[in-house]
Amino acid sequence: MSEECKKAEADAVEFANRAIEFEEQKNFDAAIYYYRTAAQTLNAAYLLGSQIAGILQKASEYIKRAEELYKIKIEASTRKPAKNEEKLELERAEFLLRQGLEEDEAGNDEEATELYLQAAELCLKARKITKDKSLQAKLSSLAENALDRAETLKKKAIPAPLSPPSSPLPEISHLNINEPSSQKQILVNKRPVSPSPTHHVSGSSTYTKEEIAVLRTTSVVNGREYVPFMSIDLKERFAYPINFSDKDGKLALSPKQKTVFNRWVRLEDISSKPVLIELIDCFSIRQTIVSDCSFIASLAVSALYEKRFRKKVITSIIYPQNKAGEPMYNPCGKYMVKMHFNGVQRKIIIDDYLPMGAHGELLCSFSSNKNEFWISLLEKAYMKVMGGYDFPGSNSNIDLHALTGWIPDRIPIEVSNPTFPKDETFKKLYDKHNQGHVLITVATGPLSESEADRAGLVSTHAYAVLDIKEVLGKKLFLLKNPWSHLRWKGRFSEHDTKSWTPQLKEALKYDPRNAQMFDNGVFWIDYDSLLHFFNVIYLNWNPEIFKYTYCIHQSWKAGLGPVKDVYSVGDNPQFLLDLKSTGCAVWILLTRHIVDRDDFANNREFIAVMVYKNNGRKVYIPNEPEPFIDGVRINSPHYLCKIVVPPSGTTKYTLVVSQYEKTHTIYYTLRAYATCPFTLSLIPNVYKYKQEIKNGEWTAELSGGCANHPQTHQNNPIYQVALQSSSDDNKLLIDLRGPKQYYVGFDVITVTVNNSNSPGYFSKKAPPSYRAGCCILEIYNVPAGIYNIRPCTFSPGQKGPFFLTVQSTCPIKISRLK
Repeated sequence: MSEECKKAEADAVEFANRAIEFEEQKNFDAAIYYYRTAAQTLNAAYLLGSQIAGILQKASEYIKRAEELYKIKIEASTRKPAKNEEKLELERAEFLLRQGLEEDEAGNDEEATELYLQAAELCLKARKITKDKSLQAKLSSLAENALDRAETLKKKAIPAPLSPPSSPLPEISHLNINEPSSQKQILVNKRPVSPSPTHHVSGSSTYTKEEIAVLRTTSVVNGREYVPFMSIDLKERFAYPINFSDKDGKLALSPKQKTVFNRWVRLEDISSKPVLIELIDCFSIRQTIVSDCSFIASLAVSALYEKRFRKKVITSIIYPQNKAGEPMYNPCGKYMVKMHFNGVQRKIIIDDYLPMGAHGELLCSFSSNKNEFWISLLEKAYMKVMGGYDFPGSNSNIDLHALTGWIPDRIPIEVSNPTFPKDETFKKLYDKHNQGHVLITVATGPLSESEADRAGLVSTHAYAVLDIKEVLGKKLFLLKNPWSHLRWKGRFSEHDTKSWTPQLKEALKYDPRNAQMFDNGVFWIDYDSLLHFFNVIYLNWNPEIFKYTYCIHQSWKAGLGPVKDVYSVGDNPQFLLDLKSTGCAVWILLTRHIVDRDDFANNREFIAVMVYKNNGRKVYIPNEPEPFIDGVRINSPHYLCKIVVPPSGTTKYTLVVSQYEKTHTIYYTLRAYATCPFTLSLIPNVYKYKQEIKNGEWTAELSGGCANHPQTHQNNPIYQVALQSSSDDNKLLIDLRGPKQYYVGFDVITVTVNNSNSPGYFSKKAPPSYRAGCCILEIYNVPAGIYNIRPCTFSPGQKGPFFLTVQSTCPIKISRLK
């Protein structure tokens, strides 16, 4: 008998033993896997010449047992929990009482009275149904307590000269509610709840009319309204005498879901003891047939962060919550989720209907903890915003920002580029991940079918980064496939016995042989392999690393300025960033608001922020001055720009919002995060007066070229501008537009001024250089007087039309001299 045959026999025995062990633990998925694997291994041993008596029969028995367990699993999932009508009514009544008690404690007598009366009605209704004497007594007691308190509150509402002290609140024990007691804080700020209470707001805490209009316009996403989350929403009502159903109806299903869809079920139909969160854990997350791997990877890293650092980044966004701020199951079926999109935190209302297949399986992401539903409900809320379960596709940058509000960033992996900072990138990822400053996911690019199969990776797929280690000279990443199966097959996979030395296994507390036994989609991969097979690293930074923040919500009209800002950025939105100290860091996040599913799926708007060091003045020509930071336009809703200010650096910067091609009106939010105090403000248009020449022309007689041609330079059109002011501190903005094939410019010549001793006096000025099709000059401290403007092309004899626009801070008059 060959050694290979002996090994197959030994492996089959081990697989069978593991199957029995998992079956005893009621872990049917693992048991089914090992029974099938044992059968396959026995068949392989038979082909290799095994002499075990009845080997094929034993393999058949293992297959049969796997099928039996599968049937048991399906029956268990389709079986309706033993919850009769009176049990459901009791749960709703207790929840109504709980909510009534909270309103009572908060002094909201009218709301509390209504809830108490509805709870009493439910209790009495359930008492008529049940035949259980002890349950009847309990329901009667609850109804009596609720009615007594409602009556007390009604009397309290009647004015009286001398009101006796109100009756004490009912004992919590009487209501069968076991929660830690603490004072409930009700916020009353009109602005949405801050994403980070540690931030100092560097500006006004109220919205302008334009900002309100922007936020209102972009509250309607895919035809449904998601208003900004306000402090008053913490008082949202969740208790109802009947099950809540979302007024927006059921979510649209994806094509894959439709092929196996059977019915919609509520949480009470799936579990006899449903909870929102049993244990926050990344390993319990299971993605199914909804194509939202980026969102599920985002859930995984967020859950791991919350568990590791004990900071509520996920559990804090689901309501209702108990007094400890923990999400709680609502037997009335209504939930509220708070997510960041379109500039602010917004409010999403959902019911607890989930799609189920013909075999009793949930057709959405779920928790392997069968009674836990936070994963399914968070996914449902996000899918509702996205227009339904037919997810248009996203990336973890966008999804993590929606979930947490953390600052989205990305590192394109360009190992072929010699300037790619490989070592610096690893150090940053390693340090910041372990400090809890960042959430990290990675994504593959397009892979051929054979390449993906050979590597054990999925093409264009997101993976959660669970850990980063540098041990024994090895740089390793622990990744999780949102599918919870299918793992990396290369170096440091569970099958790579060569790389896993005893020392490394001990250092990482990892046994690849044990990992081989069950595929949960979690694997180690070395840094070099990650850089080779993945094409982008997504980072979401904790905003609390910055002490100061401020944002502005604006719109940019499609018809304002040229379609492309190659020639002029004068009509682009521009902002003054004024730092109050140096030696700091400032990050600028530009977020374009998206209100349509097709826009999200096929993002054709390319955006960026350009930064200029020009003392906060407005910029008109893209490269005059040269930008300090010239961003690459990207078709993502988020664009991040980082400014590092040295101790002796500039404190005033101009920020210019840019699009590759401006074809649609866009709504956006510009938010700054800084380690020092600052102000961020829209640079206003100071030019109140404007004169335009729309019929200018260089003719055969009047096309003398620039000053390099002195014999003909005088043969150009001349316009005279009179500044009708007594001030010596005027500003002029002169804009010349001509054919793109011509380099154009102009001279500004002083004819006469009121005060020739003015500091701003000049005899002649011109732009720094002639430019193709467009030339702009801004002049400060211009004394009142009369000036001639001579538009020119660079070379003589270049005929064609032009437009001349003159703007001023004082009244002006313009006339043509020749």
